[in-house]
Amino acid sequence: MLGCAFAASAQEDAFKNFKQLDSTAKMPKLNAFSALPGGPPGIIARDVSFDAKLTKDGDVMQEGLVWRVFSPLAGEDGKLPLVASSEGGSAAFQLAPGDYFVNCAFGRAGVTKKLTVPETGSVTKQTLVLDAGGFVLNAVSGTDQRIPPAQLSFSIYSSEVRDHGDRALVMADVKPSTIVRLNAGTYHVVSEYGDINAVVRADIQVESGKLTQVVMQHRAAQITLKLVSQPGGEAIADTAWSVLTAAGDIVNESVSAFSTMVLSEGEYLAVARNKNKIYQRSFTVKAGRNTEVEVLLRNPAQVANTTATDRN
Repeated sequence: MLGCAFAASAQEDAFKNFKQLDSTAKMPKLNAFSALPGGPPGIIARDVSFDAKLTKDGDVMQEGLVWRVFSPLAGEDGKLPLVASSEGGSAAFQLAPGDYFVNCAFGRAGVTKKLTVPETGSVTKQTLVLDAGGFVLNAVSGTDQRIPPAQLSFSIYSSEVRDHGDRALVMADVKPSTIVRLNAGTYHVVSEYGDINAVVRADIQVESGKLTQVVMQHRAAQITLKLVSQPGGEAIADTAWSVLTAAGDIVNESVSAFSTMVLSEGEYLAVARNKNKIYQRSFTVKAGRNTEVEVLLRNPAQVANTTATDRN
């Protein structure tokens, strides 16, 4: 199902929007360092400093960065050895003359640069441009019905569809109201409300230096089924439930007095089994209208036609 997404790019400077960056605390010291082994005798390590920006014309970032410096020569395990690392804002390392790969990560955004440290002469400060931004994801049901955060999750995929029809997963199980930091570009976002069939999708644009608020719209509602002896009566325990679509496909099965689930908008049939007897009724799910559906304890051959109770 294709859903709707509403996005608004913040106009203020990105550092005011990203909560992780509105701090003036001093940068932490280097938390890991190892010199390249086996260097020529008498070679003196050089001081090399780094900083990063979200955009070319942006301010130097003060927090939230992870720096890693790698040797370009793969080790026995086939991986590039980590030479030095640091977390915080700007970083400074002592590196022996030679070639390196420097990676700067900001959340899921990142950039890698090849660096050559000369044996003589000055080493200029290295500034990396992340070309990154982010978004905050949320969703509503219907027009503006709030969805409890515990019932909502997001997955973020690459916008490109691969040869076999799927997309590369970027992040899974992202909770609502979480700041997601990514390289600039378009991403395919999937929102799941509940765990049955309420799913919407949208392509979201990440702009450099901006934080985008995204609200996706679900056409779904929470439904509670109960088997009763009379309208408004107590739910009967030990009831097995099956919910079918109008086409006859089973979408959910459970055993309980109250069967609560989230369903996408549409027509359904509730089937209750209790003491070897079957009771059923059809019902309609409307977006944003959380509803109790009562199935009457009647002759098994009859279909209950009572009216659902709106809980909004």
